[in-house]
Amino acid sequence: MGQPVREYLLTLCVTAAVTYLLTGPVRKFAIAAGAMPEIRARDVHREPTPRLGGIAMFGGLCAGLLVAAHLANLKPVFELSNEPRALLSGAGLIWLLGVLDDKWGVDALVKLGGQMIAAGVMVLQGLTILWIPVPGVGNVSLTPMQGTLLTVALVVITINAVNFVDGLDGLASGMVCIAAAAFFVYAYRLWYGHNLEAAAPAALFAAVLMGMCLGFLPHNMHPARIFMGDSGSMLIGLVLAAGAISLTGQLDPDALKLFEGSERAAVQATVPVYIPLLLPLTVIAVPVADLLLAIVRRTWKGQSPFAADRGHLHHRLLEIGHSHSRAVLIMYFWSALIAFGTVAYSVQSASVWILLVITALSAVGLGLLLMPRFTPRAPRWAERFVPPRYRRRAVPPEAAPEGAVPGEPREPVPAGLHGATAIGDRSRFTRTSTHHG
Repeated sequence: MGQPVREYLLTLCVTAAVTYLLTGPVRKFAIAAGAMPEIRARDVHREPTPRLGGIAMFGGLCAGLLVAAHLANLKPVFELSNEPRALLSGAGLIWLLGVLDDKWGVDALVKLGGQMIAAGVMVLQGLTILWIPVPGVGNVSLTPMQGTLLTVALVVITINAVNFVDGLDGLASGMVCIAAAAFFVYAYRLWYGHNLEAAAPAALFAAVLMGMCLGFLPHNMHPARIFMGDSGSMLIGLVLAAGAISLTGQLDPDALKLFEGSERAAVQATVPVYIPLLLPLTVIAVPVADLLLAIVRRTWKGQSPFAADRGHLHHRLLEIGHSHSRAVLIMYFWSALIAFGTVAYSVQSASVWILLVITALSAVGLGLLLMPRFTPRAPRWAERFVPPRYRRRAVPPEAAPEGAVPGEPREPVPAGLHGATAIGDRSRFTRTSTHHG
């Protein structure tokens, strides 16, 4: 079992390294090509930032698949299945569409049609949902038309969910990386824990997706030097959807053989095991919820569901007083809680402690949401290992306010105040001057 893990790790590292090394040259190319749109009312960054980061991510995807095709334990995935080629075909189309949108802009309906075409290309090459387990009914086989429609719908929803949540520096890439990590754990468990080779492509897709996101994140964390743009957000959304489709549609639930008895009883009894199979969107539940709320909000106002606004979850976090970095970390927290909580529950559904831990962590998350002005401070011995905003800085005698003791740590300024001074922590105030619409 150790050898496959090392090969997955090698694939992940190669993908991350290629993505990281390509992002710098891609940034220069984006600036030279003029792929730096003007700041819009709903944007939260203050200066025009180049896009086209998806070019580097697509290069990492190709490099990761190329390396995996020559590794002993992963080579059979390419020999016995056409799914990697199907993924690459669909990813190429969606990436090209995203590049055109980042440079010149593409109409929303045209993008929707392109997403459906990319999904259709994957279906034609065999990456489609063949059957689904239904509680109380059993294993239901889908007709080619039903499988195609369900596959296309899943791809389009996932792509747009990731695209909608791409509103803060490092948010989309980090959340998708968390989702991919949880999905990899589940797929790897099915492959080597239950000896189901049908789960191998999904595990490979998840490993490559983690590498793409990890390689791009250092360039995209606040303050971002480059954005992934639609070429990147639609690409990672499609790869995530491809892994879910591969695991959901290609894996026969009866192959698990965890329970004896009729097919209906087996499926009903093992519903918790199928949670990530039946509901692959649970790993991106936060962006999907944001997507649904955006559609309802815009439709209620009489706007197009694709009309941009400032009502997304990350915008709301900024408005109630959270800093840019804190809003991103809170979204990370909820994504990890939902994704890994779902995987843990599917493995040990009868364990009460899992539900208790999830409940306790949910309470912690709610507490973080309600304390936007709370700024954690690291102990002095750990200050060198944390960002400057979490260090206890001493106030110089000439800068100490009236009544303050020189040399004592300065109290943090409330996060909602405008007009940060040069002495204050600028990173905590950038959001206050960037989202006036």
